[in-house]
Amino acid sequence: MTTVNKVMTADVRSLTPADSIATAAQAMSELNVGVIPVCDAGKLLGMVTDRDIVIRAVAKGMDGQAPLSGIMSKQVQTALPEDKLEDVLKRMSGSQVRRMPVVDSAGALVGIISLGDIAVNGSEDEAEVGESLGAISAP
Repeated sequence: MTTVNKVMTADVRSLTPADSIATAAQAMSELNVGVIPVCDAGKLLGMVTDRDIVIRAVAKGMDGQAPLSGIMSKQVQTALPEDKLEDVLKRMSGSQVRRMPVVDSAGALVGIISLGDIAVNGSEDEAEVGESLGAISAP
């Protein structure tokens, strides 16, 4: 069974809670991603998504210089590098998330795994990935 560390993206860019919403949006644009982990001294504190920026900031008229701490999601599902892909896929489906940060036993960010990573590099069961995508995308 393949594990998370075999297919995850390592060396993920992160921001701090004090970084601005505009900085996060610029980083997402530059990296062509929809999510940025928020860390302090390497420890994962939360995640901010493009949706967070739109729903929690822009729609409420927040200034782009406001800190990420005000809009980031703090309750984040995580994976460990040694977790089995099958288990992570089930958790992603159950939580309706397409990406999951990967942390070590101390909570330090070591990577991120996406549904795409699993589909392209890790899963031998295409039907399972398809079912998970359907569950993740369901309203």
